[in-house]
Amino acid sequence: MSKTRTKNHILRLVQGVIIGAGAILPGISGGVLAVIFGIYRPMMEVLTHPKQALRRYWRMLLPVGIGWALGFFGGSGAVLLLFNHSETLATCLFIGLILGTVPGLWREAGEQGRSRGAYFSAGLSFLVLFSLLLGVQLGSFGQMKANFFGFLFCGVLWGLSLIVPGMTSSSILMAVDLLAPMLDGITAFDLSVILPWLLGMLGTILLLARVINWLFKAHYALASHAVVGIVLASTLIIIPLSYASAGEAAACLLCAGIGAVLAHLSGKLQAAEES
Repeated sequence: MSKTRTKNHILRLVQGVIIGAGAILPGISGGVLAVIFGIYRPMMEVLTHPKQALRRYWRMLLPVGIGWALGFFGGSGAVLLLFNHSETLATCLFIGLILGTVPGLWREAGEQGRSRGAYFSAGLSFLVLFSLLLGVQLGSFGQMKANFFGFLFCGVLWGLSLIVPGMTSSSILMAVDLLAPMLDGITAFDLSVILPWLLGMLGTILLLARVINWLFKAHYALASHAVVGIVLASTLIIIPLSYASAGEAAACLLCAGIGAVLAHLSGKLQAAEES
């Protein structure tokens, strides 16, 4: 194996680690990171036309897949540590991370123009998801439990976050109180958590990859603006409404600011990489 090929494999492994670890954090989409690293199109080709695409891309995607697993399982422990220290402060940090990505996400959504339908798509997706999440929080649909079906739901959202650039699953899972139990189970390698999560993720990818790929090709503005609405709804619903003290409220504002700055700087680095 040549030195150049070895370096490429190491680079792809590192990129996979970044995608896997980044996908754990609310506000960071595994699909967006895959786009940035030039992996999204090959990945979608493999998912939609596996026989032809695997022959062409397996050398590229194998180290990425290994790196993704390493980053995901390692990153879950770090995020769980934050939640165990202070769930409120961790949530506010992640809110800042999410809000810091919104301007870039909005710019990307408008790359092919903004029609009335695009604005309607963003508004509709926001209202539908916010209403559903609010209903869950108020008990209208019953609290989601950390059981087989709950973790299956986690996997479904994770599958969507991989094939829909810009979609992040973690903030939605925070809203329904499933993120911490899922991360706890993954960190502990609990098969009662990992197996339904994998089933939901793989099933979603296999069933919807072609549909999502077609939507973004044929109706980019509508699909991308719907993602913006989803991100905003899943962020608004997780904002803490009560604090232990004025000091905690101030600390939360600081954490949100730090998260927003980090997301902004990350966006600048990504833009520099693309240019």
